[in-house]
Amino acid sequence: MLRQVGTARTGQISLAETQPEGSYRSAQPAKSKLLSLWRAIMKKPQAAVRSRLRKQASRQEGREKRVLSSSQVKPSTAAAGLAKRQEEAAWQASVSSYHLFRDTAEVMAFRENLLNWYDRAKRDLPWRRLAEGEVDLDRRAYAVWVSEVMLQQTQVATVIDYYTRWMQKWPTLQDLAGASLEEVNQLWAGLGYYSRGQRLQQGARKVVEELGGHVPHTAETLQRLLPGVGRYTAGAIASIAFGQATGVVDGNVIRVLCRVRAIGADSSSTLVSQHLWGLAQQLVDPARPGDFNQAAMELGALVCTPQHPRCSQCPVRSLCRAHQKVERGKLLASQSLPGSPDVEECASSTEQCQLCAHPTEPWDQTLGVTNFPRKASRRPPREERSAICVLEQPRAPGGPQILLVQRPSSGLLAGLWEFPSVTAETSGRCQREALLQELQSWAGPLPASHLQHLGQACFSPLTLLQVVHTFSHIKLTYQVYGLALEGQAPVTIVPPGARWLTREEFDTAAVSTAMKKVFRVYEGQQPGICKGSKRSQVSTPSSRKKPSPGQQLLDSFFRPLIPMDSSNLNSMAQ
Repeated sequence: MLRQVGTARTGQISLAETQPEGSYRSAQPAKSKLLSLWRAIMKKPQAAVRSRLRKQASRQEGREKRVLSSSQVKPSTAAAGLAKRQEEAAWQASVSSYHLFRDTAEVMAFRENLLNWYDRAKRDLPWRRLAEGEVDLDRRAYAVWVSEVMLQQTQVATVIDYYTRWMQKWPTLQDLAGASLEEVNQLWAGLGYYSRGQRLQQGARKVVEELGGHVPHTAETLQRLLPGVGRYTAGAIASIAFGQATGVVDGNVIRVLCRVRAIGADSSSTLVSQHLWGLAQQLVDPARPGDFNQAAMELGALVCTPQHPRCSQCPVRSLCRAHQKVERGKLLASQSLPGSPDVEECASSTEQCQLCAHPTEPWDQTLGVTNFPRKASRRPPREERSAICVLEQPRAPGGPQILLVQRPSSGLLAGLWEFPSVTAETSGRCQREALLQELQSWAGPLPASHLQHLGQACFSPLTLLQVVHTFSHIKLTYQVYGLALEGQAPVTIVPPGARWLTREEFDTAAVSTAMKKVFRVYEGQQPGICKGSKRSQVSTPSSRKKPSPGQQLLDSFFRPLIPMDSSNLNSMAQ
C-alpha cells in the first residue's frame, strides 16, 4: 500500500487519488501521518546509499554535459528525442491492449510480486556482492560493467571464475587501463567472443584518459561515450550502479515479456523489439530499478527457462497470458467443466496483429508456454576447413617447446596466439605442401618427411584425426598435423609475430579453447601413446561427454575419425 505513493506516469498512485471525492481537506491529517510513516520507512541504509548516489550523480551530470558538448552534440538532439518519444507513443496506440499492461494495478502487482520473489530467491553472485557493498560509484559501475560484458553470450557458471580472477588482477578502471592487450587476451582466453575483453579495456582507457576517471551515469551517455557499450549494457550499468529508472531487455527478459504478454511474432524484428523495450520501461520500478532489472533477468534464468519453465514457481504467473492460454486449453479438453472458459484473447481487427504469431504458425498445445517467444530460423554457420600443425622442439634448452604465431589484430580471435595453419581448400599432397611452406616461413628449413597428419602413427592407416570447433557464425574443421624436430639444432630465432613456448607457458598463454583441444590431440598421438592409453582416450570422440543443452561458450567437439582413400594416403606417405 505504501508503495502506491507517486504519480500515475511512473505506474504509481498519488495520495490525492486514494481519497474519496470531496474529502481532500478532511484527509489532510491522515495524509500527513501517512507521509511521516513513509519517510520513517525510507530511512534505511538503502536510502542513505541512494542519497549518496543522487549527490554524486548530480556532480557527474555536469561533467557529462561538458563532455557531450565537446563531442559536437548537435542542437537537434532534444528534438530527435521528442520525435522518438512521439513515435513510441504512436506505436503503443496502434498495439492491441491485449499485449500491454493496461492499468497501474497490473504494473504494481508485477513489480511487487517479482521483487518479493527476487529478495527470497536471488543467487549469491560475486558481482552482486561487490556492487552492493561498494560505496564509490565509479568502482561500483566498473564491477557491474565487467560482469555484464562477460555475461553476454556466456553462462553464469562459466563467468564466475573469470570474473573473480579479473577483479583480483584489475580491481579498478585505472588498473585495467594500464594493462596490455596481451594480458587482457591471456586472462580472457577460453571465455569466447574475445573482442568483448578488448572493447572493455578500450572503454576503461577512455574513462581514465578522457572522462577524468568517472563513468557516465546515464544510459544515454554510457552508450554514447563508451566503446562496445550498447543499449542493454548501458541500461544495466545505469540502473544497477546509479539507480536510473531505465528498463533493460536481454534474452531472459525477452522470453519473460513475450510469455507474460503473449507476443508470438518474431522477437528479433524491429517492431517487436521496440515494443519489448517499451514494456521494460513501463515495468521498471523507479524505487529499485537495478534490483528490478536483475529480478527480471533472474526470473528468465531460473524459472521462465527456454525449454522447461517452472510455471508453478513463477511469481507473476497470475499476470501471464501464455499461462492463461495453457490453462484454457486444459479446461477445454476437460469434460468436467462444460463451455468455454472466460480467458481473454487478442481481438485483432481485420488485419493480422503485428505482435501475434503468424496464422501459419498456430498455437501448439503440446509446447505450452514455450510457444513464446518465436524466433526467425537462424542460418547455419558457414563451414571452413584448416590444416594446422603443432611444431615441437622436444630437446630445446629448458624443455620441449612449441611454436605459436599471432593472429591479425582484427577479425576472428584477433590478437590471440595459435599453431601455424593454412586454409584447407585441397587435400593430400597439395595441403601438406602448403602447410609445410607456412611452417618454414616462421621457423626456417624443416624436414618435410617428418610432417605427419595425426592418426597415422597409432591408429589404422585409413583413419586420420580432425577437430571441429563451432564459433557463433563459423564451423571450423581443423585437420591436425604434427612435426617434431628430433635430429636438428633447436631454432632460436623467429620473425615478429611468432614465439616458442614451453608446455607450461602454453597453458597460461592467450590461446583459444580450440588450440588447447588441438594440442590435446597432438599429445595423445605422440610415439608410444597408442589407442589403449589414457592420453589417447582423452582425444577420442567416444570418451568425450556431449555438451549440455544450451551451452553457448565455445561449443566444440571431436568428430569420429574420417577415412581417407588409398590414393590420398599414398601421396602423403611420399
